[in-house]
Amino acid sequence: MIAKIPKPGRSFGGVVEYNVLRKDAELLFADGIRTDHVKHMIADFNMQRKLNPGLGQAVGHIALGFSANDKGRLTNDLMTAIAKDYLQRMKIENTQVLIVRHQDKAHPHLHIVYNRVNNDGKTIADNFQQYKSIKITKALTLQHGLYIALDKKQVKREQLKGADKVKYELYDKIKAASKQVNTIGELKQILAKQGITTQYKLKSGSLEIQGVSFSKGKYTFKGSEIDRSLSYGNLAKQLQEQAKEKQIVVQQPSLAQQLREVLNSERGKEQGSDRQALSAALDLFGHMPVISTDPEPPRKRRKKGQGEDEEQSRGMKI
Repeated sequence: MIAKIPKPGRSFGGVVEYNVLRKDAELLFADGIRTDHVKHMIADFNMQRKLNPGLGQAVGHIALGFSANDKGRLTNDLMTAIAKDYLQRMKIENTQVLIVRHQDKAHPHLHIVYNRVNNDGKTIADNFQQYKSIKITKALTLQHGLYIALDKKQVKREQLKGADKVKYELYDKIKAASKQVNTIGELKQILAKQGITTQYKLKSGSLEIQGVSFSKGKYTFKGSEIDRSLSYGNLAKQLQEQAKEKQIVVQQPSLAQQLREVLNSERGKEQGSDRQALSAALDLFGHMPVISTDPEPPRKRRKKGQGEDEEQSRGMKI
């Protein structure tokens, strides 16, 4: 079970007509408004909003979606009970409510239209709705034993249409591209080549980035709307950690390289020892005459009786 909560609107006419006048629409519940005609529904909503004319965006709209795996057991009564419980936990009470079921998709879903001006003329707050809604839908899913999808990988892309199809396409491409880069800027360049526009939300009066949105065609989604892991904060953290891991891998030598360094170091020590031994030997025998190892040239053969005086003469010179 999931909930989609658009921003509050200004026109009850548009949202009521969209939800009620569809061919597949089925009215499940109404409180505080007439249901005999769509014009009366709109008129009743607008009548109550006059109790708080300063609230321009008085239109509350929530869509609750369920897994196709639960289609067989999600009767109108059960869906109505779940929707009422959801509204109570969200503190959307004491106000006009309209609950309509649609049959245009494979998975069961319903739409809730409510007046943000309650029956006492007070404003129903919409702050932190997304955060509270996530916790509540999880609790209701467990309470009613509804199907829990493990992750987006289980969603059958070929069955998606319109905004849902684009959202999952963005999810797949952003996830794949984020593994190839180290910064948001690099991610933006890769996505641009795939027809996806990246837009930053800056903090007022500064260049500090607070959020990121992705667009394709006529559809634009905040990163957090596509998936919580794609919010600017989570995405930036992921890329930063990824860059650090890559840097460590580059700096860390491989096992083979480490072995080479050890062997070279040991070999260097051995060569150093040999050089020291040779140097010591040279110091020890440095003052001894150098004995040539070159072979002695052959002597000329003397004639008998000659050369004795020459030999003696040579000997006298010594």
